[in-house]
Amino acid sequence: MQMRLGQAANTGNGPIISGNTGMLAIEARGLVKRFDGTLAVDGVDLSVPQGTIYGVLGPNGAGKTTTLRMLLGIIEPDSGERRVLGHANPQDIARQIGYLPEERGLYPAMKAYEAIGFMGALRGLPQAEGRRRGRALLEEYGLGHAAERQIRQLSKGMAQQVQLLGTLVHEPRLVVLDEPFSGLDAINQGKLERLIRSLADRGATVLFSTHVIAHAERLCENVAIIAGGKVPYAGSVDTARDRIPAQVRLETSDADGPWRAALPADTSRIGNFWHFPLPESGVEPLLRALIAGNAGIRSLSIERAGLHDAFVAIAGQAAAEALTSGATDGEDGQ
Repeated sequence: MQMRLGQAANTGNGPIISGNTGMLAIEARGLVKRFDGTLAVDGVDLSVPQGTIYGVLGPNGAGKTTTLRMLLGIIEPDSGERRVLGHANPQDIARQIGYLPEERGLYPAMKAYEAIGFMGALRGLPQAEGRRRGRALLEEYGLGHAAERQIRQLSKGMAQQVQLLGTLVHEPRLVVLDEPFSGLDAINQGKLERLIRSLADRGATVLFSTHVIAHAERLCENVAIIAGGKVPYAGSVDTARDRIPAQVRLETSDADGPWRAALPADTSRIGNFWHFPLPESGVEPLLRALIAGNAGIRSLSIERAGLHDAFVAIAGQAAAEALTSGATDGEDGQ
């Protein structure tokens, strides 16, 4: 089943945010939200280009879910502005948006294809058409055998995939997924990654939140890092990684000699390997000095920093530890 994305939205009464928003699916400025006096989101800015896969990366409780819900108009910000698909009120274009919440839920007595059709009906799709598309989507994504089975008869992973297909059945222009990989095994995570890429290939914009850095690094060109309700970084994955110098890993046969003076002062040694940041002058002057000093180069590799290292540098060690711990927050809505 080939998705056909909806027509461009009417931009209404003009932008509430200055600048060129024509190529942005989402733009938000200064979003703030408090719950019972607790500041959950503190001045979040986001710019999500159309037709891209954009990740919101942060530990549980950082404010990811609250931010997504404000962008979608499920809850209103205490202050700040947002524009989604050219509209200041996202509810005006709800039928052009697909949303998978963090809290999963389907009627257990419904058959899989019926559940997908029902979710499409909630977005304005005629029920008969939604059920037809539901069967087609289940076939396309390898779940045709489950079409007639009740939700209660499906595994957790299969039920989650059915809910995801229900999020897509009305062919939305914008797909928002809140922790979509949660609860999926490695095989189904790989299937979901391929599905997300296919959505972008068809022209949809995909915005998803996650606390798993690997998913964001594999899928996203751009990310927003969120910690403590703030966004200390929003931009390209490459730019985030470039904040940390590439690391050189050098193996020598000689353990000492005058050539060691060419190594940077912050070099560390583990066995026969030397580790240090790539000098600003590059690797060529260093290589010349090592060769001239008969260091006996066995191997030399330059390793670019990963997104995890960038996250630590940007958000801090405590946020990184919370990210990897999988600790639950006090309020799922944050």
